[in-house]
Amino acid sequence: MLDAALIKECADPSLKPAIVEQFVQAVGSDDPLAITVKSGGRLILVRKPKTPEEAIEIVRENVAGSIVRVGLTQIPAGIGVKDASELKVDLVEPCANLRTGTAMFAKILRIVAKWYGNPTSEEVFPQLFDDAIHSWRTGKFEGENVFRAEGPGGAIVQRLPVEADDAGAFEENGSSTILDEAPTKPDDAGIRIDLTRIGGQK
Repeated sequence: MLDAALIKECADPSLKPAIVEQFVQAVGSDDPLAITVKSGGRLILVRKPKTPEEAIEIVRENVAGSIVRVGLTQIPAGIGVKDASELKVDLVEPCANLRTGTAMFAKILRIVAKWYGNPTSEEVFPQLFDDAIHSWRTGKFEGENVFRAEGPGGAIVQRLPVEADDAGAFEENGSSTILDEAPTKPDDAGIRIDLTRIGGQK
């Protein structure tokens, strides 16, 4: 489980902490030095690095002909990099990896949300989230490379089923109760000041 302080300090601020946790739980690793290499759809076994420097060396050795995922969020190494020597140690540094990974995932969420017509209903979000996770794993959504695609702007309604309990607590204690006290029709309101004597006498 991710440390709450790490999420607060490093994760993309457009994502709720609960969404960041679910994202890393679904696709990430507990080991900041974790490296996954796939070639032609097959998993390639690589030696387990002991240091960040060793991890980057392994990434550089494999990035040319394979899909290499690294770090806590298993971000794809080599996106936007022309030469393997440009890959830096911060790729496996927990905070930097979380920052880059969550920013990429937020972009993918927006791409998927746009395809869905940018829904505002919270019920749609779990399906949208699942599609975004699938796109993260495959690198594609509707035939487009999600890691290289331009990200659309805008905010996304983020609500997973696990958060429903929190929402109920808010409705019990929150400001929504104030609205319930207001009368629904003008005639339902009681008279607060007696105005019957005004104008009756001269």
